[in-house]
Amino acid sequence: MRIHLVVCLTVSLFAAVAAADGNRVGHGIAMYDDLKYGPDFKHFDYVDPNAPKGGEIKHAAIGTFDSFNPFIIKGNPDGASAMIYDTLLTPSADEPFSEYGLLAESVETPPDRSWVAFTLRPQARWHDGQPVTVDDVIWSFETLRSKGQPFFRAYYASVDKVEKTGERTVKFTFKPGNNRELPLIIGQLVVLPKHYWAGRDFEATTLDPPLGSGPYKIDKFEAGRWSSYRRVDDYWGKDLPVNVGRNNFDVQRFDYYRDDTVAIEALKAGEYDLRLERSAKEWATAYDVPAVRDGSLKKEEIKNDRPAGMQAYAFNLRRPLFQDRRVRQALGYPFDFEWSNRTLFYGQYTRTRSYFANSDLASSGVPQGQDLAVLEPFRGKVPDEVFSKEYEPPATDGSGNIRDNLRKASELLKAAGWDIDPTTKMLVNTTTHQPFEFEILLVDPLFERITLPFTKNLERLGIVARVRTVDAAQYKKRNDDFDFDVIVNNWAQSTSPGNEQREYWTSPFADQPGSSNVLGLKDAVVDALVDQLIAAPDRASLVARTHALDRVLLWGYYVIPQWYLSYDRVAYWNKFGRPSVTPAQGVQIDSWWVDPAKVAALQQKK
Repeated sequence: MRIHLVVCLTVSLFAAVAAADGNRVGHGIAMYDDLKYGPDFKHFDYVDPNAPKGGEIKHAAIGTFDSFNPFIIKGNPDGASAMIYDTLLTPSADEPFSEYGLLAESVETPPDRSWVAFTLRPQARWHDGQPVTVDDVIWSFETLRSKGQPFFRAYYASVDKVEKTGERTVKFTFKPGNNRELPLIIGQLVVLPKHYWAGRDFEATTLDPPLGSGPYKIDKFEAGRWSSYRRVDDYWGKDLPVNVGRNNFDVQRFDYYRDDTVAIEALKAGEYDLRLERSAKEWATAYDVPAVRDGSLKKEEIKNDRPAGMQAYAFNLRRPLFQDRRVRQALGYPFDFEWSNRTLFYGQYTRTRSYFANSDLASSGVPQGQDLAVLEPFRGKVPDEVFSKEYEPPATDGSGNIRDNLRKASELLKAAGWDIDPTTKMLVNTTTHQPFEFEILLVDPLFERITLPFTKNLERLGIVARVRTVDAAQYKKRNDDFDFDVIVNNWAQSTSPGNEQREYWTSPFADQPGSSNVLGLKDAVVDALVDQLIAAPDRASLVARTHALDRVLLWGYYVIPQWYLSYDRVAYWNKFGRPSVTPAQGVQIDSWWVDPAKVAALQQKK
C-alpha cells in the first residue's frame, strides 16, 4: 500500500519459493511479487533494532468512548482498542503493498491467486497462554463478515469458503474472477479468540477488556475519559523481524478531550506528549510558546509520500435536492478555497484535484493510451468531459471577490430549474416553489470557520445552508443512518487501491447502514470500473483503471474537493528518540522510544 521507488531484484528473487505444483510459498506476499525484504531479513529499514524499551507515551483523543469492541456498528469504541490483536500478516511502510508473516509463518498461493493458505506459527499465543488456532481464524472471519461492520462484508465479499487443511493451516478459496489483492486482504484479518467470545454477545458494546494476542493489552481505564494500554512483557511475537524495533513504550495512555482547542492547551501544559496537528491555523499560531522556543516542545513537518485521498464536502445523493448533476456542479463555485487558504490556512494547503491526490494514481490531462482504452466502452454513459477535459475545481484569485463564480453557479442552477423568488429573494424551484435549503452536518468545530464563509457565499445565491455541529455519538449515528444533507468526509487511499473501493462507491452498499458509501452512489459504470480496478493484473493496469475511476467520480460532481498536505505536522515534548529513516507512509510512532537522557534534560528545564 505504500510507494517504494527502488526495488531490489536480488531480494525479490528470494521472496517466495515455487513448489513442485507451481504454488508460491513464502514468508510474505506482495501485490505484484516484488517483496523488498528477503526471508532472512532481521528488521524493517525504518526502525532502530536497538531501540530501548520502557517509559510511557500519552496521547490525546477527541470525543468519548463506551466500548472496547471496534468491529461493530454499535457504540463509540476506544480508538486504540484494535491494537491488542495480531493479524495473519503485517504490512511494511516502505513498499507499495507488501505484507509479512505475523501470526502466520508462511503464506501460499497458486499462480492465479484463486486461493491463499496460511500456516500459523506454533508459538502464537493469546494473553491467557492458550495457542492461536485455525479455529480462531475461521471463527474470526465468519463472525466479522456476518456480525461486524458493513466494511467487512464488502472487504471479504469475494471469499467463497474457508477451511482447515492442516493442524496449523487454513485455506481461503475465492470466487471466480481476477483479484490479485485478495490474499493480502485476508492477510490483514484481525484474529479474535473464539474461546473468549463463547457465551458473549459479539454484537454488543462492552467495557470488559477483551482478550488479545498483540503487543499491548488494556490495563486501566475510565469510560469516556481515558484508557491505558500496557506492553505485554512475555508477548509471543516480540522477537519476530516484523516487530523488532517497534512497540517500544511500556505504557500507552489515551486521554479524551471534548475538542481540539482544549487538547492543544493540554499539550502545551504537558498533560500529554505528542500531537499530530490537523489545523493549519493552530499550527501557525498556537505554538508560539516558551517551550517551543527553547526546544522543550518540538514542532516538526515530516515529509511523506502517501496518497492523500479525498477530503471534501460530500453530497447525500439520496436527497432529491442533490440528484441533478448541474446543481452539484453549481454548489462548487461558491466555495472559495484560495481565500480560505490565504486567510485561514496560512497558505499551507494544496487544493485537492483527485480522489487519489499526492500519488501516481491521480488522473491528469485528458485520457490517452491505456487510460483511454479503459474508458472507451463507457462513452455516452459518462459525462463528455471525462474524455475531453482535465478536471479542475473552480478557482478564484483569493481576494474574496467571487462574482464570476457566483454568476456561473446561478446559470447552472437556473438551467436545473431554480430561480430567485422576487418577493422572498430566496432561490426556489420553478416548478414546486420549494426553497433551496440544506444542512451541513459537522462533528469537528474546526470546520465551522471554513464552512461559515462558504454558507455566506451560498446566501448570495439565495440558498439557505445551515451549519450544525454535533457530538461524536450523534454524528456517528446520523452518519451510519445516512441522516444528513452534506457532511465533510475523507476517503483514505493507499498506493494499491482495491477491494475497499467497493464499499466506498458501489451500488450494493449505497443503502447499507454504516457503510462507507456515504454518497449513496448507484452507478453501473462506477460499479464496473471498481470491478476492473480490483482485477488489475499488474501495476500499469491498476494505475490506468484507477485513473478511469477517478475521472468518472470527479466529473460526477459528487463532492466539493477541499485540500491536503504532503507532510505530517508533529508537535511533541522532547523526550523521544526516533529512527533516522522515515518511510513513504510517513511518521511511524510505534518505532519511536522514550530517551531517558532527554527525559532527564526535560525535567531539569521544567
